[in-house]
Amino acid sequence: MELPLGPDTRTATIRRLQALLVQRFGHIERAAAEWRQPEWVLVQGVIGARTKSEISNAATDRLLRRWGCWEAVATAPLADVQAELATQTYPNVAAERLQASLAALIDLRGGVDLAHLAEMGTAAAMDWLEQLPGVGRKIAAGVMNASTLDRRAIVLDGHHTRILQRMGLVPPKASTARAFAAIMPAMPADWSGAEYDEHHLLMKKLGQTWCRPAAPACPECPAQALCETGRHRA
Repeated sequence: MELPLGPDTRTATIRRLQALLVQRFGHIERAAAEWRQPEWVLVQGVIGARTKSEISNAATDRLLRRWGCWEAVATAPLADVQAELATQTYPNVAAERLQASLAALIDLRGGVDLAHLAEMGTAAAMDWLEQLPGVGRKIAAGVMNASTLDRRAIVLDGHHTRILQRMGLVPPKASTARAFAAIMPAMPADWSGAEYDEHHLLMKKLGQTWCRPAAPACPECPAQALCETGRHRA
C-alpha cells in the first residue's frame, strides 16, 4: 500500500471509528494484573488459535495452577498438557507449540523469563519474540501491548484484520505481518499502549457482532459510513 503524502488520512478515520465504537460498546476495562504478565500473555497467545479469549484465559490459568511454573509445563508429559488444553480448538497442536516455545525460551534465557524485553525497543523485542516456535506477529504484538510492557503495538487478530481490509485501510488479503506494517503508521501518535489495547478489543467486538466473516450486517454496523465495503452495501 502506498502511503499518502502529508498527514495520513487514515488516522482521522481511526479516531472517528474509535469514538463510534466507544459510543456503541462503551469503554473496555483492561485485563487483571495477573493476566498482564508478559509470560502469561505469551502462553495465552500460543494456545489460543481459533479459541475465544475467555476460554484461553481459563486454560492458561489452569496450566499454571497444575504445574506451578511455566518451566514445569515445558517438561510435563505432552499427553497431560494436551488433556489440560482439551477446551482449546486445537488442543494437540496447542500443547506441542506451547512446549516447543517454552523450551526455546528456556534455552535462550535459562527460564521462562521475558524481563529483558523491557530494555529493548518495541520492534526489536517483537523480532526477538518471533524467533520462538509458534510466535508470529499477532502474539508478539500481544506480548508487547497487552502485558505490563504496555507498548504501542497494535494486535491484529482475524476480526481486526478483516475489518481493516473491508474498510480499505490495509491491502486486501494482507497477511497479519503485512497488515501490521501497513496500519501502524496510521495509528494516532498520541495514543498510549492502553488505548491501542482498547482499540483492538473494540475492533474484535465489532467483528464478532456485525463485521462477521460471512454475511456482514453492514446496515446495522456503526462504522458503515467509514467503510468502503459498507458504503457499497448501503
